[in-house]
Amino acid sequence: MGQLVEQMNRRRHEVSSALAQSGPRERLADLVLWVCLCVPVAYDLIRLPAPALAVYAGMPALALAMLLSRALPLLSLYITVALSLGVTLNLFNSSFCVAMLVMGYLVGRRTRQERPALVGFAVVAAAGLVAVAASGENLWTWFTMAVTLGLNVLLPWMAGRYRRQYADLTRAGWELAERMEREQQIIADRTRLRERSRIAGDMHDSLGHELSLLALRAGALEMAPDLDERHRKAAGELRAAAASVTESLHDVIGVLREDAETAPKAPARESVTDLVERAVASGLAVDLAEEGEPVRLAFMVDRALYRVVQESLTNAAKHAPGAAVSVRIAHLADATEVRVVNGPPPARPDAPSARHTGLPSGKNGLVGLRERVRLAGGTLRTGPYEGGFEVTARLPHAAGAARPAGQESAREDASESAFQRRHAQRRARRGLKQVILVPLAVAAVLAALMGGFSYIQTEQSVLDSGDYERLRVGQRRSDAEDLLPSLQTDVPPRRDVKPMPHDSTCRYYRMSREPDPTHAYRVCFAHGRLAAKDVVPLPGD
Repeated sequence: MGQLVEQMNRRRHEVSSALAQSGPRERLADLVLWVCLCVPVAYDLIRLPAPALAVYAGMPALALAMLLSRALPLLSLYITVALSLGVTLNLFNSSFCVAMLVMGYLVGRRTRQERPALVGFAVVAAAGLVAVAASGENLWTWFTMAVTLGLNVLLPWMAGRYRRQYADLTRAGWELAERMEREQQIIADRTRLRERSRIAGDMHDSLGHELSLLALRAGALEMAPDLDERHRKAAGELRAAAASVTESLHDVIGVLREDAETAPKAPARESVTDLVERAVASGLAVDLAEEGEPVRLAFMVDRALYRVVQESLTNAAKHAPGAAVSVRIAHLADATEVRVVNGPPPARPDAPSARHTGLPSGKNGLVGLRERVRLAGGTLRTGPYEGGFEVTARLPHAAGAARPAGQESAREDASESAFQRRHAQRRARRGLKQVILVPLAVAAVLAALMGGFSYIQTEQSVLDSGDYERLRVGQRRSDAEDLLPSLQTDVPPRRDVKPMPHDSTCRYYRMSREPDPTHAYRVCFAHGRLAAKDVVPLPGD
């Protein structure tokens, strides 16, 4: 009991909050919508000579429904459906048809859970069936009500639900895309910093080697016998300074290295030719070709060229194992271009796939490579090529100013949020098709059931005139039923037809297969015998 009271208090608080949060713009929109919904009601009040009581109560009831449409949208729909049922049991009327469409849409748009609405639709359909049976109407009245409920309420509800899901999906998609982009930016920044530390490591290896040679030469000079004491002392100081600088450089670069990063295993000044030879020795099919006269490259450019080839070979071995790789280096007048292309992996059952190589793929290698080329003043293009992959870099002979960050190829760095948004839009479009096609399919099935019922009911409820003549009052019921059809007509007689005694039960049968019969046979039984038979008029006669 206490939990029920708590739930009721919480629900009342939610309703109060929803009513209080409605701003002037929302109230104005509700007012305009209420005026629009009242137009058909006002027109029927003027047009109809004797409108139903529900039409007179339509305007204030719709005002109440609009007032509750934000806090209790399902209740607003119930109010509108009740008004429509007050006009006609089949729900099909001009007064509240538009109101049911609008309220059905608002219920789908403003409710998060679908179960209460579906249960409500089922309750309305069941209540309508009971009302039809209690009022003596035929089954076609309920069929019409079910179709109207599906088209005027269920279909708009699904459309509103689709709009809500689309809005929620879009909002969640943008939030996810923004978070993913932030994470990718962090990863890219870390990759760039790692690449810069590698560059510093390359500089350490190169400068350390040169400083070591300088210290060695200074030591040899210090030991020269033909030097006086003053020059020997200066050479010793030079050797000590070189050794101190080398040690300091080692300490500084050691701080830049990550904890898990080991010292490079390849020689610091290994050439591209040496790299390719090592790759071939490892089993990679690499073809190296150079064009033009080689020139002496600046240290940063030379290392960038080496890293382009190294990363490209690594990616080829990782993502296209067994594929042939072509390395082309062109020495131009003012720049050096390198192009590495790998074909698709061979379609062999024993060929290892990228998924089973055990090598991770986070796309960070290309990010670091792009940073390396950018810092050397060059440009880099990457992308698919004839089933494989292509990496092309253009590097100046002398290291120039680094290009501004963020000028990478749009093909490579396409926005992840744009991809997510397009994916969400495709899913929303599929949802829209389902929203439209599912109710139409339900209506088609219902129409097929109605048509089948109509055909069977018509064929099996016709009493042949000869069989009718053979029926005799006082005849035993079992003998009379042998002459009667298996089904009765679903059209009841007119209300002014003389009723039979209360202790008798009557059945009604078609006289022919005409689509709109005017008369029907009535056969009544009492106390196990045929009590009466006659012809009665049907509505519309």
